[in-house]
Amino acid sequence: MKGRMKKGKSPSSRRGEIQHLYQCYTSEQTILPVCALLKFLHKEQMELTANEEMAESLIDRYEIEETARESRSMTFEGFLRYMESKDCCVFDQAHTSVYQYMDQPLTNYFISSSHNTYLTGDQLVGRSHLDAYVCALRKGCRCLEIDCWDGPDMEPVVYHGYTLTTKILFKDVITTVEQHAFEVSAYPVILSLENHCSKEQQEVIAQYLISILGEKLLRTPLDHPTTGDIPSPNKKKVAKALSDLVVYTRSVKFISFSHSKDNQNYYENTSMAEKKARKLAKASGSDFVEHNQKFLSRIYPAGSRTSSSNYNPQEFWNVGSQLVALNFQSLGLPMDLNDGRFQDNGGCGYVRKPAVLMSSQKSFDPSCSQHRQKPTHLLLKVISGSNLPISRSGKGLDSFVRVEMHGIASDSRRKNTNTVKNNSLSPHWDADMNFSISVPELCLIRFCVREQTGLLSSEFVGQYTLPFTSLKKGYRWVPLRSRDGCSLDPATLFVFVWYS
Repeated sequence: MKGRMKKGKSPSSRRGEIQHLYQCYTSEQTILPVCALLKFLHKEQMELTANEEMAESLIDRYEIEETARESRSMTFEGFLRYMESKDCCVFDQAHTSVYQYMDQPLTNYFISSSHNTYLTGDQLVGRSHLDAYVCALRKGCRCLEIDCWDGPDMEPVVYHGYTLTTKILFKDVITTVEQHAFEVSAYPVILSLENHCSKEQQEVIAQYLISILGEKLLRTPLDHPTTGDIPSPNKKKVAKALSDLVVYTRSVKFISFSHSKDNQNYYENTSMAEKKARKLAKASGSDFVEHNQKFLSRIYPAGSRTSSSNYNPQEFWNVGSQLVALNFQSLGLPMDLNDGRFQDNGGCGYVRKPAVLMSSQKSFDPSCSQHRQKPTHLLLKVISGSNLPISRSGKGLDSFVRVEMHGIASDSRRKNTNTVKNNSLSPHWDADMNFSISVPELCLIRFCVREQTGLLSSEFVGQYTLPFTSLKKGYRWVPLRSRDGCSLDPATLFVFVWYS
């Protein structure tokens, strides 16, 4: 913390804390010259590539007082505008657009995937609705599930078979997909068809796919220079359906890793329920990682989750499974992690798997805790909050912040600040937290604000999740989101981040 934020200092708001920082760098002067701003960028924000030109561009962008701009300086108001801008967000703004290489085989990416995409509620009596597909696609989802059954008048329907969930027409689902597939991402959508239809209605399905999706449907294998390899996401098409139309992801039954190695084709994928996948991950994690270097694997929630609850997706990303499918309609921790993971790489729904999962030389087993000689040390100082929602009773929150690490089992930890009573406007925690992380490239960090409701009970207020690899050092603000992933703006946390 470079000794700047003194313990016991409780400015009334984040503004006060920023004023304190500003004064540390103006020293005797009343205004911040460009050289002092540059020093702040290097020393506190760890913007090591910053030069005078960059500091001047910040003055141009955030300083509105003419005389200060002309003298290449920043008033406190300009500095405050900069500190509250996206430039000081905890999430690396370079990661808000697609920055990863998109020309690797699909097996090298985590792909945002939805389970029972048609449902808006539980799996027994919930509603099936086209809006569920629109919502998933708008969240950057790139693998949709469509359960197809014979319907009246030769019109196939989509619903959760043998239950009381409502039915929607297959042709309406495909029309919806066609309209919204590429609204937020230009990269391929995989349609996972669970086919329960008669031969006659299967032909109807194939015709709808061809006539409605038209040019967007991938119907023949792409010319791919590395034959014997699944294509990359850069081949921009919607994909998959029925015998001739199933080009790249024909589903096959999983027997064993050695059976797959000897018999499985590169264009075949395996789909398995969470319990089986969990057992395999625990018993032979490194074999699972190796399997996922060659083949796509899709994991889906257990059938016993009738309320459409979700498992923690992190445990399957840890073994390199690409299609870790969740019930997008069910809010809570698993979907927060999914949103955090896929906020990366411009929210395009494809995120490169880290090198540790792709190495053919070194085998990686996420359940072994000793991974590298030198773990990463993370220091997080949770300084304060600003404009938090007021409690249901209408008074200020009794709030604390829980910081969670989600990675391999030995890296997964959580720590709480103390509780600040009756203050939603500007609670001040000033809490230091230290974490040791052995595989940071798999790690997600979740900031969760909670309201203390009893001695051992607390309630969710807001959260924000991001990959460790998108975490910016220095004094940063954390935007908070509601249970359903919507912005709680202007509610934020103010933190200091440092890691080595």
